[in-house]
Amino acid sequence: MRFIVSTSILLKQLQAINGASSSSTVLPILENFLFEIKDNTLTISATDLQTSMVTSLQIEAKEEGKVAMPSKILIETLKTLPDQPVAFFVDNNTLAIEISAGDGKYKLSGENPEDFPKIPVIDNAHTVNMPAPILAEAISKTIFAVSNDELRPAMSGVLVQLGDKAITFVSTDAHKLVRYRRSDIGVEKPASLILPKKALSLLKSSLPSEDINVSIEYNSTNAFFSFGNINLICRLIDERYPDYEAVIPQVNPNKLTVDRLLFLNTLRRVVIFANKTTHQVRLKISGSELNISAEDLDFSNEAHERLGCQFEGEDMEIGFNAKFLVEMLNNLASEEVVIEMSTANRAGLLIPAVAEENEDILMLVMPVMLNNIG
Repeated sequence: MRFIVSTSILLKQLQAINGASSSSTVLPILENFLFEIKDNTLTISATDLQTSMVTSLQIEAKEEGKVAMPSKILIETLKTLPDQPVAFFVDNNTLAIEISAGDGKYKLSGENPEDFPKIPVIDNAHTVNMPAPILAEAISKTIFAVSNDELRPAMSGVLVQLGDKAITFVSTDAHKLVRYRRSDIGVEKPASLILPKKALSLLKSSLPSEDINVSIEYNSTNAFFSFGNINLICRLIDERYPDYEAVIPQVNPNKLTVDRLLFLNTLRRVVIFANKTTHQVRLKISGSELNISAEDLDFSNEAHERLGCQFEGEDMEIGFNAKFLVEMLNNLASEEVVIEMSTANRAGLLIPAVAEENEDILMLVMPVMLNNIG
């Protein structure tokens, strides 16, 4: 099996799918890329059994064939080479690989391609198309709130609810929750999928910024994402997602409107003085004044700042984990945010003061109990 390809083109494709490969000690074959040549098309696959990525490119090939190549050594070699044609020769019997680039020759041993796991193929699938920027936005807005708790596997992914008039993305770790809804995309047959965090991270990093369509096909076990010359296939999390609507408080008479960046930067400063375990900050709202404070009694640290705001409702005091608020404010884009609250022991809702067209985003954060010192 022989073929010639440009180093920069090959490296770009390998880096795009490398995240799907696994440094598995149990299955060393997962540390390889599968190279397959057919009709002058080189198809390269990587998988960790849960998530697989496949890319293809046109090449000059003398023979057809397939081989598994070690991913790490291949990427590291290509990174150090200038942009030039590189020739691969694979001995189909011994699986020895020889790479020629300029004045250099590099030899490594391949693995049996038959040992490489079969990449799932789609059957009985439904399809929805989504522009790449919208999908990237939906992932960015929700992935940070996904749980890392292995005992609650459903919450270790993002719930995607496909409805006839809207698509909703939901993530929660029981301390915070995000619901991101698009009203400009729908499907004929409603469905719910839980997409794992790793697959979404890979998807986010490989989605192009230009406005191309991503084809999403899904059945009861897998989801298949196709864009450009890249395919990503992931196994769905087969669990029941908690009833998230039940935890969103419906009646919130207290509404605080504040400049997002001012609030964000204030929290970043004040949290430095908070307890390192709880990251607790206290919001005291009276009239059009928001007082933000934190203290760490162990070290006699404290901070107080005052911000102008608009507030409708009864004066109140409430505690939050500042790290959660900072994450949420970082993932909103509006100039001003509204925090809706009812009482000091009920969840607060963060929403943009002005919503983008076709977009509905709600972030929920649980309060922390205030100790009544100070």
